[in-house]
Amino acid sequence: MGSRHSISMKKVHTLCVILCVGLLVLLVWQIGLSDLLSEFRTLGWGLVPLVLIEGVADIFHTLGWRHCLSEPHRSLPFFRIFRIRMAGAAINHVTPAALGGEVAKGVLLSSDHKSAEAITGVMVGKLAYVLAQLLLVSLGSVFTLWGVELPAGVWPALLAGSSILALGVLGFLLVQKYGKLGVLIRWIVARRIGGKLLQTAERHITDVDNALEQFYREHPRDLGYAILWHIVGLSFGTVQTWLFLLLLSDHPSILLAAGIWFLGTWFDLLTFAIPMGIGIQEATRVIAFNAVGYGSVMGLAFGIALRLELIFWAGFGLLCYASLLYEERRAKAVAAGSPQTASFSFPNPRGRE
Repeated sequence: MGSRHSISMKKVHTLCVILCVGLLVLLVWQIGLSDLLSEFRTLGWGLVPLVLIEGVADIFHTLGWRHCLSEPHRSLPFFRIFRIRMAGAAINHVTPAALGGEVAKGVLLSSDHKSAEAITGVMVGKLAYVLAQLLLVSLGSVFTLWGVELPAGVWPALLAGSSILALGVLGFLLVQKYGKLGVLIRWIVARRIGGKLLQTAERHITDVDNALEQFYREHPRDLGYAILWHIVGLSFGTVQTWLFLLLLSDHPSILLAAGIWFLGTWFDLLTFAIPMGIGIQEATRVIAFNAVGYGSVMGLAFGIALRLELIFWAGFGLLCYASLLYEERRAKAVAAGSPQTASFSFPNPRGRE
């Protein structure tokens, strides 16, 4: 049953990727390949700082995530936490619903210390990042997008989707803070339903609930600090957008750059489940650039520039993942007192073939 479910999910994932690639090809065909290439010739080496800006933002995101970790994970070297985060982000880009990377981060943290605290750090970290996105996009949009005209139906869809997401995030926060993640499974086990397998799961999830309650009790302000650091990191997106406008337009505006970034991030929040966001990211940037008057060609060029940035940092994250696995294997070999002779391989972070 589980194998059939895994196969069907893979088919859905593959079909989704094919459709999104088709959307990207359609965008390029409609807007014009020659016009797009002309934009990139004008951009030239300016693409390099556009890509590198994201690396600076990731440093601040790592500072934010560190506030979400409990001891002893919080005492890990900053570069190790940075690499674990980058590895998780890279895997998130290629897995449905952006969850594979969260599992990978938990596994990598668990290799250092207890698994319950590792899972807590991942869950609180994800919550802090999404809360930072929602707060920044909501507040920023009020000041930059109030006069922007979007295609019919887009505003209602954005507002409705964001409201549902906000309610979900608030609920997730309350579940974490009061240790209620396993309330349903504990209710079932208390009535002697499910057998030993469910009892084992109940013990593990109760450990996580206890660790979450302990985190919010011992670090009551750290979620706020994490959100602030993430907001700083996210703000580099406006700088990146402004630099793109500076390189390709005669009248760059920091206000319009902020509006484009807020609108694009708003779309990203509501389409996070689409693997890699192929086609969707590019299409939403076309909508955003059109909305503020810069045109479809610049919007598509910016979307593809962001795609190249994503590929670069995903590659860096996968290198981080490989180095962390190698270090773990070498440490285990040293601890066992034997030379490291086993072949190197990547484990599946999603736990399925």
